[in-house]
Amino acid sequence: MRKLLVYLRAYLRESILGPLLKLMEAALDLIVPLVVAAVIDHGIAVADHSYILKMCLLLIGIGVAGLLFSVTAQYFAAKAAVGFVTNIRTALFRHIQSLSYSEMDSAGTSTLITRMTSDINQVQNGTNLTLRLLLRSPFIVIGSMVLAFTIDLPSALIFAVAVPVLAAVVFGIMLWCIPLYKKVQSRLDSVTGITRENLTGVRVIRAFRKEEDEIGEFENRNEILTKIQKFVGRISALMNPVTYVIVNLAIIWLIQTGALRVDSGLLTQGAVVALYNYMSQILIELVKFASFIISTTKAVACGNRIQAVFELQPSLKDGTETVGNPQNKTAVEFRHVDLRYRNAGANALTDLNFTAARGEIVGIIGGTGSGKSSLVNLIPRFYDVTGGSVTVDGVDVRQYRLEALRRKIGIVPQKPVLFQGTIRENIQWGKKDATDQEIMDAIATAQAKEVVDGKAGGLDFMIEQGGRNLSGGQRQRLTIARALVRRPELLILDDSASALDFATDAALRRSISSLPEHPTVFLISQRTASLQYADKIVVLEEGKIVGVGTHDDLLETCTVYREIYESQFKKDSPSAL
Repeated sequence: MRKLLVYLRAYLRESILGPLLKLMEAALDLIVPLVVAAVIDHGIAVADHSYILKMCLLLIGIGVAGLLFSVTAQYFAAKAAVGFVTNIRTALFRHIQSLSYSEMDSAGTSTLITRMTSDINQVQNGTNLTLRLLLRSPFIVIGSMVLAFTIDLPSALIFAVAVPVLAAVVFGIMLWCIPLYKKVQSRLDSVTGITRENLTGVRVIRAFRKEEDEIGEFENRNEILTKIQKFVGRISALMNPVTYVIVNLAIIWLIQTGALRVDSGLLTQGAVVALYNYMSQILIELVKFASFIISTTKAVACGNRIQAVFELQPSLKDGTETVGNPQNKTAVEFRHVDLRYRNAGANALTDLNFTAARGEIVGIIGGTGSGKSSLVNLIPRFYDVTGGSVTVDGVDVRQYRLEALRRKIGIVPQKPVLFQGTIRENIQWGKKDATDQEIMDAIATAQAKEVVDGKAGGLDFMIEQGGRNLSGGQRQRLTIARALVRRPELLILDDSASALDFATDAALRRSISSLPEHPTVFLISQRTASLQYADKIVVLEEGKIVGVGTHDDLLETCTVYREIYESQFKKDSPSAL
C-alpha cells in the first residue's frame, strides 16, 4: 500500500489542508463546552441577559466558523481521495494492458475486475476518512482530557479511568474484525468470479439446462460470503452498545461526583455541564476513530491487493527493431518452436518447424486442443516461445518493438469481439484514420456489405456491447473487415469463418486471395474444404506437426489429415466449396 502513495503526490496541498482545517474545527468544538459553562455560571446564574446574548452570538460565530472549516476540509479530503484513486485506476488499467496473456491467465479476469472496482473504492473511502479523522479524533480525545483536568482534577480522574476502558473495548473489537474483513474481500472475489462466468456463458448454461446447478453454486458461495459478513457485522454491532454503556456509567459517576462537589461549593454547575460535554465528545470520537481504523485497515488490505497487480511484471520485454528485412522471401518461419504455458505440466507445442513465404496462404488444421490457436498466438507475441524462435521478415519477433510487430499483423480472433459503438467506429479499430471508402472496401472483401446495407444508418448503425444485436455470422464478417482495413502484411484468421455458410466462406477466401497487397494468410479452420486450396497446410496433433503440404499431398501422406477429410466427406464423393 505504501508504494501507492506516490499517486497522492499531485494532491499534496489538499492532503495537508484537509487535516489542518479539521484540526481547526476540532479546536472550536473543544471551546464550545467552556463557553456553555460560562453562560451557565456567569449569565444564567446571575440573570445577566446581555452576557448570555453575547455568549450566544459567540456560539453562533463558532458554529459558522466550524461549518466553514468542516465543509472546506471535506472538499479538500474528497478531492484528494478521488484524485488519488483516479491516478491509481488509470495507472492500474495501463499496467493491466501491458501484461501478456500469461499474466492475465495467472491473475484471472474476475480478480482484476475486483481490483479495479471494489478494492479501489475501499482505498478511496479509507483515504477520505484518513484525511478527515486521523488527526481530528485523537486531538479531540486528548484535548477533552486535558481540558477536563484544567476544570476539576478529582472529576477528571473519571476520564482517566473511562477513556482507557473505552479504548480497550473499541480497539479490541477492531482488532477482532480486521482479519475477518480480509476474508470478506477474498470471498467477494469468489462471488464476482462465478457471476462473471455465468454472465459470459449464459447461453451455454441454458443450452445444457444447467441453470439450477449454477444457481445452487452461486447461492453456496453467496451464503459463505453472507455468513462471514453477518459474523463480522455482529461483532462490530457490539461496539455501540458496549461503548454507550461504559460512557453512560462514566457520566452517572461524573454527575454524582460533580453534584457532591457542587453541593460543597468546590465546583460550579457550568463546569459539570462542560465535563459532561467532554465525556460525550470522547465517546463520539472514539467510535468514529474505531470505524476509521476498520475502514483504513480494509483500505490497506485492498491497497496491498492492488499493489500485487502492479508487481506482476510483464514477461514480454519490448524489443528495438521496427522493420524487418524486406529482401527476405520468407514472411514467417518457425524454428524448433516449443511452447509451455505457465504452471502447465507439459508443452502445448513441441518442435515446430515450417516456413510461410510472402503472399502465401497457410492453412492450419488439427483436432480440438492440438495447438492451432497457440501456434498463431506466437506470431504477434501474445505468448513468447519457451524454446526455439519465430521470425517475421527474417527478424526474431522478440527483437521487434511490439507496436511495430503488431502493426504488420491483422488478427481475427476465434471468438468475434465487437464493442459498443457504430459500425464505422468498430472498423476504425483496425485503422484509426480509415476513410469511409477504405471501410467499405474492407467490408466488401469480408462479404459484409449486405450486413451494412441492411442496417438502418449503414456505417452509423449502433452496435450493442459485444455485438448482441448481430448474428454470429455478421459479427465474424465485421471482425474480418476490421482486420482487413489496416491492409496487414500478415493476416491471421483463427477459425473466424465457422459461422459462415460454405458459399460465403468460399467467396471470402477468393476476395482475400485477390487483395492487391497479397498478405501472407494464416487460415485456421476445422473444415478441410476451407483449406484445400491453400498453398500449404500444416497439420497438428497434440502440439506437434504431423504433416505439411498441399491438400492432395496430405491426402496421400498424412493419416490425420485424411481422417479429418473423410469424416467430413464421403470417400466416394468429391469435395465441394
